[in-house]
Amino acid sequence: MSGRVLVVDDSEVIRQLIRVNLELEGFEVVTAADGAECLEVIRRVQPDVVTLDVMMPRLDGLRTAARLRATPDTSRLPIAIVSACTPADLDLGETVGVDGYLGKPFDPADLVALVRRLMRLKGHPGEPSGGRAAGHPAGPPDVVRPERTERSDRG
Repeated sequence: MSGRVLVVDDSEVIRQLIRVNLELEGFEVVTAADGAECLEVIRRVQPDVVTLDVMMPRLDGLRTAARLRATPDTSRLPIAIVSACTPADLDLGETVGVDGYLGKPFDPADLVALVRRLMRLKGHPGEPSGGRAAGHPAGPPDVVRPERTERSDRG
């Protein structure tokens, strides 16, 4: 196994798409339907990386990330936002300590590459260390998103 990933998205189709792509690369995948379920599941499954959608019921992805950062047990857990991010979401994610972003729709190869980078940040066995001693990257998070279209540039 290459590590355990907790995938949090309110869309079952997206959760399964992410699950299949990561499992094909040897990752163990656990899923949750929203941020509240993520917080319930995280202690039990102890993931190496968490991916979060932004817009979810009960507890959205950015507030979930903030809670994970505020809890000592999960404060250094690598977190990626996998969502149709707005520039404001990217800014908020950076303030709460998100480690990477992947815009929807995404290329499965970009998803796998992002999760592998986050595994290295954690120093996961079998993955070369990314040298992140303090638990957060020195610079801004990785951002992988599709090219902007006229429609996505509007408010």
